Amino acid sequence: MKFFIDTANLDQIKEAQDLGVLDGVTTNPSLMAKEGITGDDNVIKHYKAICGIVDNNVSAEVISTTYEEMIKEGEALAKIDSKIVVKIPMIKDGVKAIKYLSSKGIRTNCTLIFSPGQALLAAKAGASYVSPFLGRLDDISTDGLQLIEDIRLIFDNYQYETEILAASIRGPLHIVNCAKLGADVITAPLSAITALLKHPLTDSGLAQFLADHDKAAKAAK
Repeated sequence: MKFFIDTANLDQIKEAQDLGVLDGVTTNPSLMAKEGITGDDNVIKHYKAICGIVDNNVSAEVISTTYEEMIKEGEALAKIDSKIVVKIPMIKDGVKAIKYLSSKGIRTNCTLIFSPGQALLAAKAGASYVSPFLGRLDDISTDGLQLIEDIRLIFDNYQYETEILAASIRGPLHIVNCAKLGADVITAPLSAITALLKHPLTDSGLAQFLADHDKAAKAAK
């Protein structure tokens, strides 16, 4: 399973990259704004900076919602760097834009997926990734993990090459459960990724090893 980090913060991206497990980055206008990145020129500059850190797969989201404008914006984003994946919303014109961009060899990520039917349409249009938002479904008392399972079944039935990119990850259990269900990718905050490192028995075991080593070293003097 691939690990993407969901942020526009360069320090967090560098930290995840240094950890040695990072496969990509997902961003959106809200994450850009959170980092104070505004204006087309600054956004493009920031995408270039992200591409300079990671090896591949930088999802850059279009702002437009009409077919013509999404095509124009998507092609412009794709020209920034070969690592860019154009993120397109799951709307009618978005599906049409995915079909067009995919036919031109531009990778796409269909975002805001909340049903198996939406994922199926995106896959048929040629999306490189579909992004089901399981956390937001959990927030309204709907089983987000069931959506991952349903999409996995459909894609396996028909051998779609579109990858399932589990988004809106709330914590480490979401990551582990997505791995169990066969999600191809998760995108998560750095805190959720690094939380996988933690277990109280690891901490206590390491403390005991170090204490025993110190005791043995003192006895040898």
